[in-house]
Amino acid sequence: MRVIIAAAGTGGHINPGLAIANKIMQEEPKSEVLFIGTPRGLENDLVPRAGYKLKTINAYGISRSFTLKNIKRLFKTIHSISESKKIIKEFKPDLVIGTGGYICISVCIAAQRMHVKYMIHESNVLPGIATKILAKDAEKIMVGFKDAKKRLSEDANVVITGTPTKNKNLNYDLDQIEQKKYEEGFDKNLPLILVFGGSQGAQSINKAMVDIIKKYNEKGSNQKINYQIIWATGPKQYEIIKDELNKEDLNIDNIDRIKVVPYIYNMEEILNISDLIVSRSGAMTITEIEKIGKPAIFIPFPHAAENHQEYNARALEKEGAAKVILDKELTSQILDDFIIKLTKDKNTLQEMGKKSKALSINDVEDKIYVEIKDVLKIK
Repeated sequence: MRVIIAAAGTGGHINPGLAIANKIMQEEPKSEVLFIGTPRGLENDLVPRAGYKLKTINAYGISRSFTLKNIKRLFKTIHSISESKKIIKEFKPDLVIGTGGYICISVCIAAQRMHVKYMIHESNVLPGIATKILAKDAEKIMVGFKDAKKRLSEDANVVITGTPTKNKNLNYDLDQIEQKKYEEGFDKNLPLILVFGGSQGAQSINKAMVDIIKKYNEKGSNQKINYQIIWATGPKQYEIIKDELNKEDLNIDNIDRIKVVPYIYNMEEILNISDLIVSRSGAMTITEIEKIGKPAIFIPFPHAAENHQEYNARALEKEGAAKVILDKELTSQILDDFIIKLTKDKNTLQEMGKKSKALSINDVEDKIYVEIKDVLKIK
């Protein structure tokens, strides 16, 4: 089996592509998988690190604003179809798979013109523009959320597969959770809140967290935080936050009941031992939270394409698995109140976690591989 995977930009597009590639190689070790990306995104790190070859094209997202810069990008994107055709001609794939984002348009249009079958995997509840454009002629559109199927044309061949994830449910029992909390320096008797804003952090979430720390550490204040936090600021913002806390005579490495780190390397373990998650609502994040079965407070990134992060978050809120705070409404007081209210009621947290897990789709990689074999007529 020879497969090209088009994936660029963020981990939310690239990691599902890598999971699909790994599944193909697991099932058909003699297969060859080639990635197509751009020279600018995370794929330049993640794809070679995973052991796959990467070719790049000069594709860009199409902006609605009429500027010279955007016109130049439009022409480069149109030309990137020819770049894709050249790669396809050399590699001779049996199938092209796009995992969402603007690069799929260039690569899949090139595949169509060269009579190569293509499939799309869409992670978000609200399908992106690329998916909508390509849906009609795709062999299959594999979606991560059930609600996404309702938002695509009835002419499209849509199948619900779920989205592959790196972090899984470790099925810890209570003793294991308590032991892991102890190893991480946390009190087993206090609820643990995991706060993060993606690999690079999120400024609005970070600001709210700094204000919460200041509130509970204000001189002369008798207020004591009744929960504990592990907070990943993002590597680029860590030193800024450290300096800001220093101005308040607060040592970032010694804050009562709050552990602040640039990045969480053992995220799978921390997700599994946390009692509540506070995060953005990218498709990958939501899928992992569902997989592990955790309650969440989502703060959707307001500038995500077509506001898809809010659609993702609302899908869980509608099922009683999460709460949503819009970025423009976020303050430290609102966030603190939400956390306090939820953590006071263990039964509510447990019910939210159960509802979250009920939304998870199991055996995702197997389902995707079945669809790939169906398209290629492999028994």
